[in-house]
Amino acid sequence: MSARKIAQWHEAGVIDAATRDRLLAYEADHARPLLLWAVWGIGALAIGLGFVSVVAANWEDIPGLVRLGLHLALIAGLLALLFLREERLAARSPWATEALAFITAALGLTFFGHLGQVYQTSSPLWQPLAVWFALFAPLLLLTGRGWPTALAVVGGAVWTAWEYATYMTGYGAARDPGTVWLVWLGTAVALPAVLALAGGWMRARSARPDFWRRTEQLALAYAVALASLACALASADGLDGSSLFEGGTAAFTCGMVIALAGIAHFAVRPGISGQMAATIITEAGLAIAMAVGANDSTVPAALLFFVLWAGIAAAALRAQWRGVFQLAVGVIALRLIILSFELAADLLTSGFGLILSGLMILGVAWVAVRVSKRFAPREEPEA
Repeated sequence: MSARKIAQWHEAGVIDAATRDRLLAYEADHARPLLLWAVWGIGALAIGLGFVSVVAANWEDIPGLVRLGLHLALIAGLLALLFLREERLAARSPWATEALAFITAALGLTFFGHLGQVYQTSSPLWQPLAVWFALFAPLLLLTGRGWPTALAVVGGAVWTAWEYATYMTGYGAARDPGTVWLVWLGTAVALPAVLALAGGWMRARSARPDFWRRTEQLALAYAVALASLACALASADGLDGSSLFEGGTAAFTCGMVIALAGIAHFAVRPGISGQMAATIITEAGLAIAMAVGANDSTVPAALLFFVLWAGIAAAALRAQWRGVFQLAVGVIALRLIILSFELAADLLTSGFGLILSGLMILGVAWVAVRVSKRFAPREEPEA
């Protein structure tokens, strides 16, 4: 916030002189030298790029064991720095700890690729991903403080689960892993959404609430995205051909696991915000399970999609999440437009049809904007 803006507020009578002085003092104490940070960032980037260029130019001349040793030593050094100096670094700058943890996890992930290159080995991608997640997820969970590490945890879980499911179903080829494996695959795909439970439980019990809040939000977003994907695939008769929902058994299992996680979420996080988050997770799980019955049925699958996002909009309205409510309205409007073209594809084959489709799109957009402005919450409390 600029000092000029604070002065304008005082001149307009919005704040008194005492409030103005307190705001100016607070901003002075918490000022961020963005220009200086930018200079430091550019310098660090230049040094990093130069180092990468030197290593890349001499890559073949460096023995593989030396490269692996340096790579491993760098990871070990960052781990030692984190565990020995974490409290001091966090007290000085929480983002320093966040950056170190994220960089360490990233170096750990690239180490497996480096290892395969040196020894000319190959394996299904889910195996090194699973090993990396088992080794570095605890580090991220113990030291994470913001969205980068939360994204690494949830994103790593999602990537591993998807790669495992894709491999087990033969990368889209005709391969039946069996009913028991389909149940396990559905459970594996649902597990990243279960991280919302950990986030909801820990955010009020940890000294790092921002990290756990982001973890909960990302896991919830994954559950909603998965449910939306299931409804979209069911509308186009693609549910059975997707590796994530191979057969109705995997999809139904995935949905029920997420729904049970949502029900458990009611207990771990009381309050309006927590209850609405639990409602959305439960609804997403039920939508995935019900998509199995709506497969190859355009209108029922679309109605299921509308019910899912209408429920999200209602929960957002109850919890006063303005951004989530507006997103839900926009998604419903977009799906309504897509559905109209699915049901009347011949509209695009004539000029008159194009005019009608254009008017329809404008009408739906106008209604969505009006609904969003009329009913969207005025405030955006913490989710």
